[in-house]
Amino acid sequence: MKRKYGLKLFLVLGAILTFYILYAGYQILSFSSQNELVHRDAAVVLGAAVLESGEPSPVFRERIRHAIWLYKEGYADKLIFTGGKGEGATVAESDAAKAMAMQQQVPEQDILIETKSAITEENLRYAQAAAATEGLNTFIIVSDPLHMKRSMAIAEHLGMDAVSSPTPTTMYQSFRTRAPFFLRELFFYIGYQLTLPFR
Repeated sequence: MKRKYGLKLFLVLGAILTFYILYAGYQILSFSSQNELVHRDAAVVLGAAVLESGEPSPVFRERIRHAIWLYKEGYADKLIFTGGKGEGATVAESDAAKAMAMQQQVPEQDILIETKSAITEENLRYAQAAAATEGLNTFIIVSDPLHMKRSMAIAEHLGMDAVSSPTPTTMYQSFRTRAPFFLRELFFYIGYQLTLPFR
């Protein structure tokens, strides 16, 4: 009797866990296309790798390009670039992004950076702190589509008044590149949700 009860409990818990994982995956995928083009004080660009040359990686470059477009179209008054120095990098991610934006005629006074962050939560936390020094209170979060659900969940937890604008030109286009990125985001999103009550 106890064995049957234990098996039933195991199956029920397994079903709940499976449903939760599938639902989390659905949330990530369905949210990836949510693009809110409304005016905000600043666009916050989440950091990504920098090449050995000191230039943004292809993934990061597309995030920067989209933020510059938001700025030039009048959706964001300022740009906030995030990201510190990755392992082996010669420059901080945010410095590389700033250089690219200035090459695209974005005035330096309209660019803020933070150079300490290494993960998404730090990107947003330090960007929020930098924005506060300039009196910036509303934000557009810019990253790759599959990264947006977790990023917006973190922004909400930090109390940021933020909307989502994923890059329309993400480098993760093929199944071969999208699948690993999706699984990585699924793992980190579930982990974030499970640890949220303890933060």
